[in-house]
Amino acid sequence: MKLRVIIVDDEPLARERLQHLLSKETDIEVIAECADGPAAVEAVRQHSPDLLLLDVQMPGMDGFEVLRALEQPLPSVVFVTAYEQHAVRAFEARALDYLLKPTTKARLRETLTRTRERLSSTKHSGIPQGLLDLLAERESNGSRVRRIPVRTGERVVFVNTEDIDWIEAAGNYIILHVRKETFILRETMSTMEAQLPDDFFRISRSAILNLRRVKEVQSVSAGENVCILTDGQRLPMTRSLREVEEKLRFL
Repeated sequence: MKLRVIIVDDEPLARERLQHLLSKETDIEVIAECADGPAAVEAVRQHSPDLLLLDVQMPGMDGFEVLRALEQPLPSVVFVTAYEQHAVRAFEARALDYLLKPTTKARLRETLTRTRERLSSTKHSGIPQGLLDLLAERESNGSRVRRIPVRTGERVVFVNTEDIDWIEAAGNYIILHVRKETFILRETMSTMEAQLPDDFFRISRSAILNLRRVKEVQSVSAGENVCILTDGQRLPMTRSLREVEEKLRFL
């Protein structure tokens, strides 16, 4: 019997690579490819796959949100990640499998072997407890990140959140403003906002501030307010002055 697989990744080249590697396996059938989270949820509900190859970071609805939207029992889930090394360590600690981009033929075959073994086990039923623990951890305050890995060429730079001045939305990406440097990360603002410490506050759709960098807030006209950072940057905000002042009081 063939292993029925759904590929979920917002990058066409990543989906194409996985499809190519899987085409070499005689007992694999790719039954759907999805470019975003909502499409993945619908495809899983419609096709009931054996295996879900799920990208961790996608705009709008990330891999974790996809899992939360699905009903039990879930298929076997293998995460696909480009650079979330902290997440990779979490998966390893909980015996969860993952594929690091760009995926190699040997690594994919190892994953498929593990999947076949788990599916053939009489003990297999639904989502592994380790994955449930990981999802619960992300919901708790303990999941707040203190260092953010950012891939730059062949290197991975770890940015301390306390060094970030503010975070800017840029389409399907975000820009970390760290003093005179900037780092681009493929992440959604809402996902990053949920992971940041309480020192950070979203003042508009396009800006999250490190409140410890705020020098003052000003009302420049009726209904128009700005935050002024310690380096002189002026950032418009749509949140009320009262909300920002309340957050600043308790730092």
